[in-house]
Amino acid sequence: MEQCKYTAADFKSDQEVKWCPGCGDHAILNSVQRAMAEVAGKDGIPHEKFAVISGIGCSSRFPYYVKTYGFHGIHGRANAIATGVKTANPDLSVWVATGDGDSLAIGGNHFIHAVRRNVNLNVVLFNNEIYGLTKGQYSPTTKLGKITKTSPFGTIEQPFKPGELVLGARGTFFARSVDAEVALTAECLVAAAEHKGMAVTEVLQNCVIFNDKTHAPYAGDKATRAEHTIVLRHGEKMLFGANKEKGLVFDGEDLHVVTVGVDATLDEVLVHDAHAKNPVIHFLLAGMQYPDYPVALGVIRDVEAPSYESEVARQVAEVQATAKIKCVDDLLRSGEVWEVK
Repeated sequence: MEQCKYTAADFKSDQEVKWCPGCGDHAILNSVQRAMAEVAGKDGIPHEKFAVISGIGCSSRFPYYVKTYGFHGIHGRANAIATGVKTANPDLSVWVATGDGDSLAIGGNHFIHAVRRNVNLNVVLFNNEIYGLTKGQYSPTTKLGKITKTSPFGTIEQPFKPGELVLGARGTFFARSVDAEVALTAECLVAAAEHKGMAVTEVLQNCVIFNDKTHAPYAGDKATRAEHTIVLRHGEKMLFGANKEKGLVFDGEDLHVVTVGVDATLDEVLVHDAHAKNPVIHFLLAGMQYPDYPVALGVIRDVEAPSYESEVARQVAEVQATAKIKCVDDLLRSGEVWEVK
């Protein structure tokens, strides 16, 4: 495989980035450009084989800011458009930039069915728990009771947990990161790009204007993240805390937070298995919420399954191999035909 040497700068466009100063999208853009450069180098993917598809929202301005092919679609339809792009051009590395409103509200059906079909897409789900572009309406991930432009007395709707939604739709890959953790986000996105199937990476992103500090209790600064989040890596113990003194154990039914050496031994702490076919532990990890649990970051699930476009190609090849009709001329001369003189 030919090696392609790229840097993050190779994936920066010449367009002015028009996000609010301090918006978490800037950090995510940096992570994506780093990840694209690494994927291009590791997997030998030339620059022209990258495509970014988006819908509508602040996050969906993404195609303008990366130097790749791109398509800025309509609201909620990014995953549907990307499915067509990947199926017609399976050799492309197709990335989807979308938000919690774009993919989980108006685009909800497209999202869950793209997950169910296991289309080989690399979906970056920006989750700021608000509609930012349209000025502060609550979204499907807004916290219960949150006062917004469209919930002046507080939301009365239970929010989606994107990870649970992905796993409920039989997803094969789910990861989560925080906008400020640029290196971790890039790490997750590289793993997502190398996954053969639908890969969803949720990035907890801060909207400084309409929902500032919504993730601050568990993802605010480095000290907070050390205590209130857990970074999962396959094959490693599920430990967290400033000194890795806390961990997760499983009692056969639920997860529990323990202090190592006090509530449980190190041997009792779970080892993360991102490749486990059974999604029970992954489901529990994806659903953990602060303050009862640390919020799980990193690659939570990564299992193998046939991808949609590979199955389409296989089926087409099988039909072509046994079909009597090999070309348009064969089609026109098939069935009842007659010659007009």
